[in-house]
Amino acid sequence: MSGSGIDAVATNARSSRWRGGLSIQSKLLIMLLGVSLVSSVVVGAIGFINGRQSLQAAAIDQLTTIRELRADAIEREFQSLQTGVELDSRNASAVEGTKAFVDGFAALKDVEVTEEQAASVAAFYEDEFVPALEDRSQLEYVSSTFVPATAAGTYLQSFYTAGRAYDDYDAGLALSDAGDGSAWSAANATFGPYFQSLVETLNYEDVVLLDRDGNVVYSAYKSVDLGVDIHEEPYSDSSLAGAFDEVMLSGSLNKVVTTDFERYLPSLGLPTSWVVSPVGEGSDIIGAMAVQVPTDQINEVMTGDGNWSEQGLGETGEVYLVGRDDLMRSNSRQLLEDPDEYAQLAIEGGTAPSIAKRAAQVNGNVLLQPVNTFAVEEAQTGRSGITTGIGYLGSDSVTAYAPLEIDGLDWVIIARMDSSEAFAPVTDFTRNVLLSMLGILLVVSLLSLLLAQVFTRPVHRLVGAVRRVAEGDLDVQVPQGSRDEFGDLGSAFNDMASSLRIKQELIDEQKIENEKLLLTLMPESVAAKYRQGDEAITEAHENVSVVFAEMVGFDELAKGLSGEEEIGLLNTLMRGFDEAAEKSGVEKVRTLRGGYLASSGLVVPRVDNVRRSVEFARSLVDVLERFNAQNGTHISLRAGVDTGAVTSGLVARTTLAYDLWGDAVSLAYRVRSVTGEPGIYVSQAVRDRTQELVTYVEAGTVEAQGKTETVWKVA
Repeated sequence: MSGSGIDAVATNARSSRWRGGLSIQSKLLIMLLGVSLVSSVVVGAIGFINGRQSLQAAAIDQLTTIRELRADAIEREFQSLQTGVELDSRNASAVEGTKAFVDGFAALKDVEVTEEQAASVAAFYEDEFVPALEDRSQLEYVSSTFVPATAAGTYLQSFYTAGRAYDDYDAGLALSDAGDGSAWSAANATFGPYFQSLVETLNYEDVVLLDRDGNVVYSAYKSVDLGVDIHEEPYSDSSLAGAFDEVMLSGSLNKVVTTDFERYLPSLGLPTSWVVSPVGEGSDIIGAMAVQVPTDQINEVMTGDGNWSEQGLGETGEVYLVGRDDLMRSNSRQLLEDPDEYAQLAIEGGTAPSIAKRAAQVNGNVLLQPVNTFAVEEAQTGRSGITTGIGYLGSDSVTAYAPLEIDGLDWVIIARMDSSEAFAPVTDFTRNVLLSMLGILLVVSLLSLLLAQVFTRPVHRLVGAVRRVAEGDLDVQVPQGSRDEFGDLGSAFNDMASSLRIKQELIDEQKIENEKLLLTLMPESVAAKYRQGDEAITEAHENVSVVFAEMVGFDELAKGLSGEEEIGLLNTLMRGFDEAAEKSGVEKVRTLRGGYLASSGLVVPRVDNVRRSVEFARSLVDVLERFNAQNGTHISLRAGVDTGAVTSGLVARTTLAYDLWGDAVSLAYRVRSVTGEPGIYVSQAVRDRTQELVTYVEAGTVEAQGKTETVWKVA
């Protein structure tokens, strides 16, 4: 082996010892760790995702089940209530009692109301009812508005309503005979206990009987609506009046109408719902029975009688009802458990402070608390489902929603729970999975370290032998004890040492071939300087024209092609460009994947180099047009032309890249994209020298060498 070959090997070996990087042992350790860790992570991730999804699904299923159970319960509650009212209204006692009260009320049509009786009724409203109503509603009312318009109504209220505290409901319910000797009092003594038993047994808020004209001829509590005409103010717009008219117009004793909640004035403006059914025999309707829905029973159903936690709703879950007006129809759990905390959370959730504080004050949010959430909107369109988002109390919640099927009511049911509580098992599971994964990763890391050390011992022996070769000892031999890949590597190493001399001879022959190839890459003058070892090889040239051509659309064409197809088309285009350069007397400098750099007057000085450059650019357009016609493509050209001084030379000595640069090259590059549209663009200098031969249009300006340069486009 020649001395130069040995020196080269030695130099490379020393360089390898000094070069920074990872050892084989380190790389092997990394690979073992990588494969093991990735496998562990993948398996853990699959288990984690499946487990997390299962836990989330379980939480969602639980909330959905609770919603369905509560929906079924409230629907059965109303169905039972509606059926009960229908049956009660057709009961013989109810029919006979209604007849008696209707007749008794009619007998009082022309009764004489004394001044004392009228004064007692007026005083009741002035001193008892209206102050209580105003305190409850925070509104002002005129007491005379509530005094019955009929003599019969005033007469009955003077005996049964006035003279007692308004909120003494038990006293009103117990009144049976005022001793006035009227037929109405006789009917109350006879049939009143039956209707009172309905209130006490079935927990109705009130039972009201009406005649065919809409007069309230009986009230179990003998309240302020006793004896009033519901078609007169302030009851004419009430849902009770609407429901009464609907059942009377139906003409059927089987008709039952249920009303939504409204603020009923005789109940101090409390939310009130009614179930109304006609009373009569056969086809003869004599009046109607209206039962005030027990709101406490609705709240008991929706709150599970206050046993939220025992029924799977945890610490934050609840089920509530919402009407078409987006207001609650049952009480909030937070309100019942902590009114002050409820008010603060509701305000933070977007509820008006006055509404939140009012709900906390009266300890009820029916017809007060708005719920403008996605779940409510979806349920009101008839859809059921599950969603997550911010609830009416401002917390992130998991919500199950559905419409209710209650005759006469357009309500939806919402079951919600704070996301943090609903998905708490998911959080615990995530923590356990992560801790388990960390333990597995630690064990895998220690095992990989041990295996890497055992595996790399033969490699260290080979490294020692390579260093001896680097020092010039070509007689070194590596023991080939093992019969695995390391044994094969040792045999290959021994063959390498024997063949180094032959390879060095081949290298010398290749140098001769490289000299020949060098002259094909650059001019002789540049090649000579390169062989001398010059680091900066440049030549200055004056009066040179530069063409910088760029293909537009080739990248889009290449996206749908394979690598071989792309190279084939590109070679076809470049051959066409080379032929055009040769015909125009232009020298190719270098080609790009999507462009072409050429000059005129660089190697061979030419007086008409500017004209030749412009003609060459125009011939490139012809080449592309022929190519497009043959291949059905749409490639266009964007070329820039300038003239002036340039510098040529060898750029990046290690890669033998011969290039051209200078102001003329830079300006040719810049003018080509002045508009972004295809075309041939030239500088002012080119235009001045060829304007008699070529027609130009002004295309714009560019900044060059501190001044504004006008750019012209070949028309």
